[in-house]
Amino acid sequence: MNRNTYKITIKKGKKMKLKILAAICAVVMFAQPLCAQTIKGSDTALPLTQKEAEEYLKTNKSAKVTVTGGGSGVGLSALLDGTTEIAMSSRKIKFDERSKFQQAGKTVVEKIIAYDALAVIVNPANKVSQLTREQLEGIYTGKIKNWKEVGGDDMAIVVYCRETSSGTYEFFKEYILKNKNYMSSVLSMPATGAIIQSVSQTKGAIGYVGLAYLNSGVKALKVSYDGKSFVAPSIETAKNKTYPVVRPLFFYYDKKTETNVKPFIDYVLSADGQVIVKKEGYIPID
Repeated sequence: MNRNTYKITIKKGKKMKLKILAAICAVVMFAQPLCAQTIKGSDTALPLTQKEAEEYLKTNKSAKVTVTGGGSGVGLSALLDGTTEIAMSSRKIKFDERSKFQQAGKTVVEKIIAYDALAVIVNPANKVSQLTREQLEGIYTGKIKNWKEVGGDDMAIVVYCRETSSGTYEFFKEYILKNKNYMSSVLSMPATGAIIQSVSQTKGAIGYVGLAYLNSGVKALKVSYDGKSFVAPSIETAKNKTYPVVRPLFFYYDKKTETNVKPFIDYVLSADGQVIVKKEGYIPID
């Protein structure tokens, strides 16, 4: 009698242990993808997303967020081939890119997370302090080659831009150059930091960077779209729409991964997340 009772107890114990182990495995398998996510793309959005991730992880201890740059085009390509879960972009997704997602059976979702004022920068030693859109177009298409042509010293203009995979490159071409081609001798830089460094070290240089990247090593120019009102880039002038070169920053993700990426994106769009947007030198979406 006792022996039979003992055997039954052992069987119940084994079943209970198996149930517990199965439950633990299910939790681990379910939680793992929810705790880890990769974000890749725009160098403009990179510092902001890194800071957002840093603050998010303070209250989400089990989460893991990896953020890397490379450019908007790189981020969208990584999203397409499944090597990242969120693509950062400083430009809107192109028609042909969206078509590739559809062909791959993916529904891409777009979220605006902040806005950015694109600053045109020169070396602090350059006495030029303002340019019109037409003058910028002339400089970047090669029609204007010397600073004396726009009120500066007799000095050759050294033109810097981002590489072609950059959303900033695309935005500047569309919005400032009116889709005209960059001149063939333009110096293409792989990252925004490289433009800052190059312009700070070259007296005749000009470049463009996101507002958050500005520092004392470069001078931001006032820009005019009408040839009359010249406005410097700032959070305030971007919000009141007096500065003419402002663009949205995007997160893109595959609809199938929404459960995984939504908690972090919701944080970025929350009041706390938008406070970080402003602190980091970007323009909140409100």
